[in-house]
Amino acid sequence: MSSSTLLNTLLPLIDDLASDISEQERLQRLLLAISALLPCDSIALLRLDGDALVPIAARGLSQDIYGRRFKIEDHPRLASILSRREATRFPADCGLPDPYDGLIEGSSGNLDVHDCLGCPLYVMGKPWGVITLDALNPAIFGEVSLDYLEAVSKLAAASVSASRKLLELSESLESEHKLVESYKEAALKRGQRELIGSSPAATRLHEEIKLVASTDLSVLISGETGVGKELVASAIHALSTRARRNLISINCAALPENLVESELFGHVKGAFSGALTDRKGRFDAADGGTIFLDEIGELPLSVQAKLLRVLQGGFIQRVGSDKEHRVDVRVIAATNRNLFDEVLAGRFRADLFHRISVYPILVPPLRERGNDVLILAGFFLESMKPRISANTIRLSGEVQSALLSYIWPGNVRELEHTLERAALKASAAAPVPRKIITIDTQHIDFNPAPPQRPERESTGNDLLNYRDISLKEAIDRFQRELISRSLEEHGNNWTSVARAIGVDRANLSRLAKRLGLRA
Repeated sequence: MSSSTLLNTLLPLIDDLASDISEQERLQRLLLAISALLPCDSIALLRLDGDALVPIAARGLSQDIYGRRFKIEDHPRLASILSRREATRFPADCGLPDPYDGLIEGSSGNLDVHDCLGCPLYVMGKPWGVITLDALNPAIFGEVSLDYLEAVSKLAAASVSASRKLLELSESLESEHKLVESYKEAALKRGQRELIGSSPAATRLHEEIKLVASTDLSVLISGETGVGKELVASAIHALSTRARRNLISINCAALPENLVESELFGHVKGAFSGALTDRKGRFDAADGGTIFLDEIGELPLSVQAKLLRVLQGGFIQRVGSDKEHRVDVRVIAATNRNLFDEVLAGRFRADLFHRISVYPILVPPLRERGNDVLILAGFFLESMKPRISANTIRLSGEVQSALLSYIWPGNVRELEHTLERAALKASAAAPVPRKIITIDTQHIDFNPAPPQRPERESTGNDLLNYRDISLKEAIDRFQRELISRSLEEHGNNWTSVARAIGVDRANLSRLAKRLGLRA
């Protein structure tokens, strides 16, 4: 074989390295070129996967080859090929079993006497797989220079490496594209909702949002489940100077603990099992904008330390990387827990608590918002009309009264779901076409309400509790009873208690500790 023949065979493969073709097509062209250079009845490219070799491209072999996994310890020919850096030619009468017995097209029975060549592939200095060639004619490889096969194998390794890199880049771009699209979809969903209400509690909330939105202060939004903490975060972002950039929302409670750090800060290829490519985290996606960390109290302590680093200097470090880079992100967090209690219990870092709660906002529960219940009901019912093909959905007077008197333990979310069920029931009973659907009492079903503590009337007999004690002891007893009662009414939320009784939060904590109400 002349050098010009070898060169003419290799040149198209070099062109393929820069071609925008699929990995499978690239590898099939590679095998076609090798079989033209070294005539054979079958040729295969196998990738090393743990203790086995997996066929990824083949010619002259049955299709079921792609479903097979050749364990190296069971196939001495493949083990021999892998054990050497140079090409291997097996004698035609070699007694070692061939992995392709019965799989070569046009052959029958065992490959007792045939020619067999093999060469390992090394990518970035590490064994990646093998190329194997088989010929039914036992003398066909007799005059072949193994140097040719080794030269081709090096080009094959380069082709495989190029294919891998292009595939990883494509997967990375696709992953980033999907991530961006999911953010856009989430942003669209957020844009369909707004903060609605005109009660004094809702008005105060709107004023706080406007006040803090114009700053870059970290905000901690607290409140019961279902009050609309994410809507508050969206409103703050929409009114801020970052409104044209991304608002990235993350439910910290929904992230698997072993993936939290990767989701937030990203990872580099090989950082852990399954990290096939570099991946940016949510903080990278929020660069220049806002990140909303819902249920931040669920974050593991190890991740809290890294989050503190971001808040202090804007530096993040991807999992598996030894380098830091800077991002410009405003952090808004939310929780339905009392984070101050979590700090005292050692489940939340005190320094992080102070960093995220520069401006705390308490979202009032629905039961404290009066007629906002009916305003919100109108908003939800209007959005339901297309889904049940109705011109109008209305509430009867009895239902309006029931909505106003119910305490709504699930808050706005519970209101929405209650109305959805009621509208569906009412539409099922309404004539067609459904012009006006009236939701009546038989269509409404509330979740079982938790028992309420009956109001205790104050009587002159209360003073008997303070007889024969000093003024200081009486004051301490009164304060203890007042704080305990307020804790029951506010679900053990110390921030709400402090606001209700008009005491600074830190002073309340010290007072409660002195009174023996908390550790």
